[in-house]
Amino acid sequence: MTPRTLGGVAALAALALDQASKGAVVYGLAMGGREPIVLAPFLNLALRWNQGISFSLFQQDTTAGRMVLLGFTLATTIFLAAWLWRTHDRLAALALGAIIGGALGNGVDRLIYGAVVDFLDLHALGRNFFVFNVADAAINVGVGLLLIDAMLGARTRPEPG
Repeated sequence: MTPRTLGGVAALAALALDQASKGAVVYGLAMGGREPIVLAPFLNLALRWNQGISFSLFQQDTTAGRMVLLGFTLATTIFLAAWLWRTHDRLAALALGAIIGGALGNGVDRLIYGAVVDFLDLHALGRNFFVFNVADAAINVGVGLLLIDAMLGARTRPEPG
């Protein structure tokens, strides 16, 4: 499998898992107004609508604001897709695919619902850290893999000279 194909498969997998999980929460579990469901001592299932970006920053409750966020998502996705198209590294391709799939998953939410569906509530010691979704996890894993690739790539590249 070529790096491009691997990245494309990763993007489609992240997008499909994200949308399936969100569909299960929004439609299958009918979470609206319900108390959170405890999944683990540190994780609850709790439906939240995020009208901002990561960690609910820059909340946008107007159509124009949502369109700006959608435009930013589209521009970022195009940039990442171009990077994926040019890469010959499998780990970088996998990382970029995960980020692209996650970005598209959250973009689809903005388009359909006007907000991103978040439902995994991470907490500990009486503190709630953040509520996220599969797309957010894919983006974070992708960024982590890019960092690992950058560190490993620096070690394996020949010295100029």
